[in-house]
Amino acid sequence: MRFFGLVQYDGTNFIGWQVQPEGRSVQAEIEKALSQILNTPIRINGSGRTDAGVHAFGQTFHFDTEKPILDTGRFKYSVNCVLPKDIHILRIEPVADNFHARYDVTSKTYIYSLNTGEYDVFNRHHITQFLRPLDVERMKELTQYFIGEHCFKNFTTKEEDKNDYIRTITEFEIVEINGLITFRIKGSGFMRYMVRLIVGTLIEVGLGKLTKDDILDYLTNDERSVTPYKAPPEGLILVRVEYGEHEDA
Repeated sequence: MRFFGLVQYDGTNFIGWQVQPEGRSVQAEIEKALSQILNTPIRINGSGRTDAGVHAFGQTFHFDTEKPILDTGRFKYSVNCVLPKDIHILRIEPVADNFHARYDVTSKTYIYSLNTGEYDVFNRHHITQFLRPLDVERMKELTQYFIGEHCFKNFTTKEEDKNDYIRTITEFEIVEINGLITFRIKGSGFMRYMVRLIVGTLIEVGLGKLTKDDILDYLTNDERSVTPYKAPPEGLILVRVEYGEHEDA
């Protein structure tokens, strides 16, 4: 039987979502907890990867098991009891056997938080401490050029076929309150470092170092030239993954 999972985690002390030969991953910790409770090896499939230091309010995954889970609420409680304190399962529920946590995604939403005011010691792992003034209004103006379907080959380090760089961003907004700048971006999907490279490029706009023409060149240039402006990981949070019937965060 196949089950859907919704999880939040603090990515500070992880090498990322995906299992890797060395280091602590979110995927490995969840698999270990599920395997312990079900007393059988369990492998999970996530909606996608998050990098080292990146957080999630609403990462999703699925797993298969032949062991019966009669009370998903009690099962979720048991799994959370053995998980480390920087991971917490929000929901586990049965789904159709053909549901796939990665391939059935219809959209994802991320937020990126940037502090331009006084250094905030308590939020240093969750809000990027930039500590310099930015032209936020100019940054807001240029978000419009990212909205829609574009080839984002210059906003990812992923090496794939040219046609696989096409993504659609449906919503993109920037809000500034008392020196805290929040980027909220929603789209059909995001490639490796894509959100951080977009945010980093807009930070350069806010510093007066890049213009609208630079943005358009990165979006339309036939020659691949990946933008070198990558925002740090700690400000990024995967907020929501949507599937239609199965969505939350």
